[in-house]
This record gives sequence, C-alpha cells and structure tokens, in this order.
Amino acid sequence: MPQLNPTWFISQFFWLCICFFCMLFLMSKVFIPKIKDILDQRQRKIDDYLVKAHQIKEQAEESLQKYNDALAKASADANAALELSRKEMNEFIVKKQNELTQKLNDKLAQGEAQIKETREKAVKDLKNVSQKWALDIVAKLELNEINADDIKDGIKKVVNN
Repeated sequence: MPQLNPTWFISQFFWLCICFFCMLFLMSKVFIPKIKDILDQRQRKIDDYLVKAHQIKEQAEESLQKYNDALAKASADANAALELSRKEMNEFIVKKQNELTQKLNDKLAQGEAQIKETREKAVKDLKNVSQKWALDIVAKLELNEINADDIKDGIKKVVNN
C-alpha cells in the first residue's frame, strides 16, 4: 500500500494541505455564503409569514369584534321590536276586550229590555187571563155581589205587590 509508505508521507501531506485549504477557501467563499443566503431568505420568508399571520389574526379579531357588535345590535333591535310588538299586541287585546265588553253589555241591556218587555207583556196577559178566569169562576159560582171592577182591583193589588 503506497499510502503507508513513509517516503510518500510528505508528498501526501503537502497535497492534503493544498486540497484542504482549497476546499476551505471554496467553502468559505462560495458554498457557505450561498447556504447563508438561502437560510437568510428562508428566515425572511418565515418572518414575513409570521407578520402576515399576525396581521390576519388582528383582522380576524377586528372582524370578530365587528360581528359581535353587529350581533349585539341586531339582538337589541330585535328585542326592541319584540317589545314594541308585545306592547302593540297588548293594546290591541285590551281594545278588543273593551269592544267585546261593550258589545256584551249592549246585548245584555237589549236582553234585559226584552225580558222586561216580555215580563210586562206576560203580566198584562196574566191580568187579562186572570180577570177572564175570575169572571168565569164568579159566573159559575153565581156570586152576583162580586162585579168585574172588584175583580180588576183585586188582581191589580196582587200583581203590583
């Protein structure tokens, strides 16, 4: 093996140093700066992405806040509209109840008037029928001392009490 031959050590060491320093020079001046540029670009992209993500997060938070504000406003408007509708409905119900009460009172008054009229007519008819029957009974019993005027007066007294 020629590499283990001591006569070739100096030559091998020389070429090793030349190759090593050439590689070191190439690495330090060509490859490492390119790798550093790539890493720097990568870091800048990551930083840009982080900045954009932060901006998007802020926009999302603003949008969420706007949404919550709009939702709260819509809820308040809906509650106000609901309360207004409830008040209007209650007023409408009260109005209809008052109208119905008035109609019922009118019908009750009409019914009472009809009952009173019917009662008066029935009492009048009762007086006439009572007088007729009383006269018939007196005639059948042949009570001549009782006349029609006495019967009318007696019926009036009974009916008026």
